[in-house]
Amino acid sequence: MEYRIQSTGEVKTQGEVRRMHSNTSLPRVWDANVCSALGIDPVLAAPKPEVTGYTQVGRNGAVQDANGNWVEAYTETDMFADTTEDGVTTTKAEHETAYQARLDADAASSVRSTRDAKLAETDWTALTDVTMAAEMTTYRQALRDITDHANFPHLQDSDWPEAV
Repeated sequence: MEYRIQSTGEVKTQGEVRRMHSNTSLPRVWDANVCSALGIDPVLAAPKPEVTGYTQVGRNGAVQDANGNWVEAYTETDMFADTTEDGVTTTKAEHETAYQARLDADAASSVRSTRDAKLAETDWTALTDVTMAAEMTTYRQALRDITDHANFPHLQDSDWPEAV
């Protein structure tokens, strides 16, 4: 639980507030009377905003809501900006493209690992002393072709072929 110090606007944890009042005996549960005596306001949890695009969300103190309660405040900031290193400027767009390429490569690697595991589960059907059913041949070929899927590398569960 966090509390806002009324005199400074700082947000502190309950432990920090207790340390500020180390010579005061405080109850385990703090009600409105305790908060008033300590000059603090409870900071209520607020939903963290969804991240959009190449941004990140971080805590930024507390703000009052429409009901006058103090709630957690969040700030959305860009993940990237133009940078210059050794006289070479890299644009925000170039940083975003490189980041997305890393995300896509990681997703592709994960898909390939999942595909390989699914193929390994059915390898026994490809042994020379086993006659492979046509459905199994089709399933295994669909697994091999998964990297040609329109949604690759960002597949949904429904994009995968169904095991037979």
